[in-house]
This record gives sequence, structure tokens and C-alpha cells, in this order.
Amino acid sequence: MPGRQAKVIVDPVVPDDVAAFLREHRKLLPRIRSGWVPPNRGHSPVARAAGRLAAAATALAAAVYGLVLFVAERYTPFVVIMTGSALLMVSVLLRPRPDAEAERRRALERQVYEVARRHEGHYVLRERLDEPARALMARAQAAIDQVVDSSVNAEGLLDGVRNGVMLPAQEWEIARLLAKLSELRAEHQEVVSEGVIPEVAAVAEPLAHALDSSERAVLARVEALERYAGHVADAERAYRARNQIERLSARLPRYEELLAESGADGSVVPELSRLSDDADRLEQALRDSVSSAHEAFRHLDS
Repeated sequence: MPGRQAKVIVDPVVPDDVAAFLREHRKLLPRIRSGWVPPNRGHSPVARAAGRLAAAATALAAAVYGLVLFVAERYTPFVVIMTGSALLMVSVLLRPRPDAEAERRRALERQVYEVARRHEGHYVLRERLDEPARALMARAQAAIDQVVDSSVNAEGLLDGVRNGVMLPAQEWEIARLLAKLSELRAEHQEVVSEGVIPEVAAVAEPLAHALDSSERAVLARVEALERYAGHVADAERAYRARNQIERLSARLPRYEELLAESGADGSVVPELSRLSDDADRLEQALRDSVSSAHEAFRHLDS
């Protein structure tokens, strides 16, 4: 599972390595979505080296030809040729070499761009969500986090396989719907903020109701996740309490031995013995809590 409160929510159908790549380079994604295109790659290192070599060879050939002119006592062409050769050599030597780090950055930007374009529509940026949508998304992710990080999930008391499939799917569906809702809500607000005549208001009002109904539907999804997380939290508390009671019960003979040796009040022994009864009650509470979580899961999955 990806880290909660992620700024990029990726469709579970996207391969894990690609999803991780998009999350790792999320800062470029808003720019790409707004229309930014990275510059094309420059000439390859081999092409640049070949160009420099060709320029150096040309300058050397010109210098040799200049020496031939000098031997032939043709001084004016000699001066012209040698001057040109010198300028060419200087240009080769002084031409700035591309920075390797800048080249790597441009190559990475191009790679991110290509991956983002290839998976367009399969990821949602937090920047696409308006404030109410972000709040709902945060609630959904917090509920998922509570389930995934629980000890009862790690110990296999829940349906870990279905959790691993269903919870990312729920997160993606909520993010996808909230992104569409945010976009339509912004467009609707832009229109009505200009002021509308009664005829237009008659059309705009049902559209506003549609937006509200959609938000309530997404809210119902989030609340179902939170109910499931609440049952898991109950199971988690019972699980931790049962483990603590079991650890204390394992030490019970040592407590009884200490009481006997110290001649302390024997009435304490029955109180200690109640630990076993407490452990039984907590075991039943744990089973009940896990059963309730499974029921909530089935409701969420329906």
C-alpha cells in the first residue's frame, strides 16, 4: 500500500513500479498536466564528440595548407588561412560542454513526461481537488491507513488479500470521483458567479443539486470506509488487551510465589486468578470485533 495522504493517487491497474515512479516525481506532474512539454534532447554525446573532432580536423587541415602557402611564399593567403584555422581551434576549445547533471535532468524530465502521458487518466493529483474534496480524500486515506497498519491485519485476522485489493480500489475510485466533482464544481461556480438570469438559474439549480448528490454519494463511500476502520479499531483494542492479559497471566505463578514467600495477604490470589477470566472475555470480544469488521467489509465491498 502506498503511503497515506499521498499527493498522487494512482489507479491500481497501473504497475507498481510505474506508480512508484509517478509518486517519486510528482512535482513534475502538475506542470505536465498544465501543458508543459520538456525540451527535446540535444545532440547525443557521440554526435557532439564527432562534431568537435571534425572541427579540429578541419582546423588542422587548414593549418597544413597554410604551411604549404608559406613555403610557396604566398603570405597573404597564408595569413588568412592561419587566422581562420586559429579561430576555429579556439572555438572548439572554448565551446562550453554540456553539464552532465543538466543532461541527466533533461533525460529524466522527458521520461517522466512520457510515462505521465502514457498513463493519463490513471492518476489523480491532489492539486486537482478543491478543499472539500481534499478533506474527504484525507478522511478516506486515514481510514485505510488505520486498517492497513493494524496488528489484526498484520496477524491475518482480517482478510488481508481482499484488503490489499479492495482498499486501493476504493481509494482510487474516491479520488477519481472527487477529481471530476471538483472540476465540475469549479466550472459551475465560474458560470454562476457571473450572475444568471432566472431562465438560466432554472437550469443551473438542478445541476447544483446533481453536484450535491454526487458529493453525498462519495461521502457515503468514505463513511463506509470509516465504519470498517472503526470495527477494525475495536478488534485492535481487544487484540492488544488480550495479549497484555496473556503476558500477565504467564507471570501469575511468579506473583503467587512472591506472595507465599512474603507472607502477604492471601486474598490477593483470587484477584490475580481473575486474569484468566478476563483473558477469556477479551478473546470473545476479539472474535466479536473481527466478525463485525468482516461484516462491515462485506458491506463496503458490495
